Amino acid sequence: MTERTESDERLARPLIQLAKLVGIGTSYVGMSDDYHEIDDDVLVAVLAALGVDASNDEAIARSTKQIKDSRRSRLVAPTVLHTVGEETRVLVNNGVFELPSARITLENGEDYGKPLAFGAGDGAKAYVLNDKFITTSAIVIPADLPAGYHTLHVEVGGRRQDATLISAPSRVELLDEMKDGHLWGWMAQLYSIRSADSWGVGDFQDLADLLRDAKAHTGSDFALINPVHAAEPVSPLTPSPYLPISRGLLNFTYIRPESIEEYNLLGKESLEQVQQLHASVEPLNGDAQLIDRDGMWRAKMHALWIIFKLGRSPERQQAFSDFCAKAGDDLEGYATWCLCYDKWGAPSMDPENWERKFTKDSPEVQGLKQQFPDTLNFYRWLEWIATEQLDRAQAQAREAGMRIGVMADMAVGVHALGSEVWWHPENFAKGATVGAPPDMFNQQGQDWSQPPLNPIALENTGYAPYRNLVHNMFAHAGAVRIDHILGLFRLWWVPAGRKPLDGAYVHYDSEIMLGILALEASRADGVVVGEDLGVVPAYVADSLSKHGLLGCAVEWFEQRDGKFRAPADWRPYALASVNTHDLPPAAGYLELEHVELRERLGLLAGPKEEFERSAMAEQDAMLEMLVRNGYLDADFAEHRKEHEQDIIEAQYRALKGSPCKLLAASVTDAVGERRAQNQPGTNNEYPNWRIPLGDGDGNVVPVEGLFERESVQRIAKIMND
Repeated sequence: MTERTESDERLARPLIQLAKLVGIGTSYVGMSDDYHEIDDDVLVAVLAALGVDASNDEAIARSTKQIKDSRRSRLVAPTVLHTVGEETRVLVNNGVFELPSARITLENGEDYGKPLAFGAGDGAKAYVLNDKFITTSAIVIPADLPAGYHTLHVEVGGRRQDATLISAPSRVELLDEMKDGHLWGWMAQLYSIRSADSWGVGDFQDLADLLRDAKAHTGSDFALINPVHAAEPVSPLTPSPYLPISRGLLNFTYIRPESIEEYNLLGKESLEQVQQLHASVEPLNGDAQLIDRDGMWRAKMHALWIIFKLGRSPERQQAFSDFCAKAGDDLEGYATWCLCYDKWGAPSMDPENWERKFTKDSPEVQGLKQQFPDTLNFYRWLEWIATEQLDRAQAQAREAGMRIGVMADMAVGVHALGSEVWWHPENFAKGATVGAPPDMFNQQGQDWSQPPLNPIALENTGYAPYRNLVHNMFAHAGAVRIDHILGLFRLWWVPAGRKPLDGAYVHYDSEIMLGILALEASRADGVVVGEDLGVVPAYVADSLSKHGLLGCAVEWFEQRDGKFRAPADWRPYALASVNTHDLPPAAGYLELEHVELRERLGLLAGPKEEFERSAMAEQDAMLEMLVRNGYLDADFAEHRKEHEQDIIEAQYRALKGSPCKLLAASVTDAVGERRAQNQPGTNNEYPNWRIPLGDGDGNVVPVEGLFERESVQRIAKIMND
């Protein structure tokens, strides 16, 4: 099919018009520049997930009228975006002879105190509703309105309506150190890097030590770590950090028991118990093959119960109470969900399972909370301790001189059976999950099994779920990397029971979501990085650039038609790295580890020899680029096996040749690790997110002395030169 847009006949169809009315894309262009139109039954299913009935012609007509009448009958949109320093015109629906009035309450509760001017609206939007002629006026929001989440109060003819008025900076400003230069840091999977004092899995104390040592011995300014969103309360724990239970809270399995203040108050018997529990899992720190989260958590959770039951001083109890009050409903939801999981078992799709059968308001749930108040409080306490320890790691990084410290990673969504969806089901689409359409790597598309946020609910709540998430991320970090940043513009929704290729794009208000990012980043003096790998529509790239968000430049992906681009030609607004966690480390990639792995797992679409030739051609092209630009000696390229380390270091010299504002070196590359942390397209066929940090000889690499290793120092020298 050669046409690139839908025909006039298709666009005139009521179903297509209804889909577009609520932001559903009815066609799209794929990664291979292939054009697709979405089938009717898919559109009907996606509309249903949004709560819109399109089951027949009568339903389509009825839904279209209801949506239009609802928008026309409201005085003002429920969420309004204002850009600081610019005037904004906000449309108000009013009768021909009605004069609107408006005022603003600032985020701090004070009245804005200045009169708001009115202007002409959009004459093209005039219409008749319930035999009344409706037109529009425009409220002029002044340029000097301060940044914040304010409330716009509108009154017309005795009717009143409030709107959330988000006043945001136009862009995320670069840190001073990045304006005329760059900052660099390390990429690390926190769980994989253990110390002698770990409980078999890297933890928040290991993170604090890692950050401090990285600054002291390599001069780096940040560490990009895997997501540390909230997880299950009991084993088995989900290995993937990108399938969290809640994104707004922390994974308390990363707590270090010995770093809790009350640990020092344990009596002899209790102290011996905790020490014995630690000793039972201490051998896990020496396992170079597999991270055992479940073994760790069974022992650590018992130790944490012992410390929790000890109690707290009045001052510490007050701090705990203050934390609970500030965390509010989100904490209560997660703690309640954990309690239900703890006492009633894992949630499932079984209609008789508690997660499907009960809501947060069910008498059974309230009864459970009354029956086990200590356990409920234990889960609140765990979140408090986790927050304390992560914040302490960030504080120590800044005290050590790191400009950024922790770069947190935000997953694209949450587990369908997690606390966030159970506690606030109204925020999520029902009957659809997020994924990706077919591409050259996944010919059947992808289903990530995560329910998407409902864009209609977002607008109606002033984007509260997203605002809270971004705020919580910046509360513990100096920078935030957003996985799949294109999700702020559109997400591929897969209706329940359908294959991933039978989906459609649903669009979001990216201007509001990017505005929230700019507001929260400016308040935290932080940096935002958006993972924008793959095909990015031109309008998305332009918007990210306009808002000052950094994208991602991955050296192995900076190619076109088999030829790699010179690093000097990469875009400045990017976080540059040699690879990602979805690729083998540099040594493994050069040794074609990905070819062997995909053949072993049955992931190749054709013969191994064909994929191997393609991989070698890609490697040849990479070396040609490195030689051509003076990063690698031509003789080293000819004898690559003998000069593997030289080639790896040349790739990092190439990073330094780019204008990118942030540069990231992988810890795995620096120590000679060959194994990938994650193999896309697999679940338990490969130990995704369970690979401990090891060197080229298969030995465990601990936190102690990590940044003093000769190979790490060589990479650091390149990054600092």
